[in-house]
Amino acid sequence: MTGWRHARSERLWLDAVSATDLDGVHAIHADPATWTHFPAGRHVSPEMTAGKIDQMVEQWSADGLGYWGVRESAGGPVVGVAGCAVPAGFAWWNLYYRFAVSAQGRRYAAEVARRAIEAAHDVAPDRPVLAYLLESNVASRRTAERLGLREVWRGPDRDNPDPAAVRIVYLDRDPDDELTRRVEEFCRARSGTAAG
Repeated sequence: MTGWRHARSERLWLDAVSATDLDGVHAIHADPATWTHFPAGRHVSPEMTAGKIDQMVEQWSADGLGYWGVRESAGGPVVGVAGCAVPAGFAWWNLYYRFAVSAQGRRYAAEVARRAIEAAHDVAPDRPVLAYLLESNVASRRTAERLGLREVWRGPDRDNPDPAAVRIVYLDRDPDDELTRRVEEFCRARSGTAAG
């Protein structure tokens, strides 16, 4: 497959996030219930979400893949944001999934993440897929493990308001020494962001 802007999973419609998705994407990211494990990540204004959407649009343009707006029906409202995108300055795919409370508990994250990993392997198979998440987010950890991702790093989330917070990195492959070094550098530099 060469184009991933519009895709399907078993039950869901996946469309590259665009500015027209602002209301749905903001509703998900502004809801404190979707940030239980990292309250500081919540979007506090539509402008903040619009800035993130601009980044997502740029990722699609730059890398041929990014985050999708997830829908339960064609043209329906966005119930999640998920996919793989390349973080600025790094050489891997970041696997991300966040769903409205109304869509949680249906294993949508695993369903879309499987499709996202397939897309990432199609677009740039040499680029590893990374999931960067909080240890306390058991559901997200289980999803990563169900997908066959392997834990390769764990350490403090230094800028997290919770001083006991621990970040975990999962990869879709065993890292070589260089990738291990870059992952550790990434984790030390990029605390305070939630990947899943």
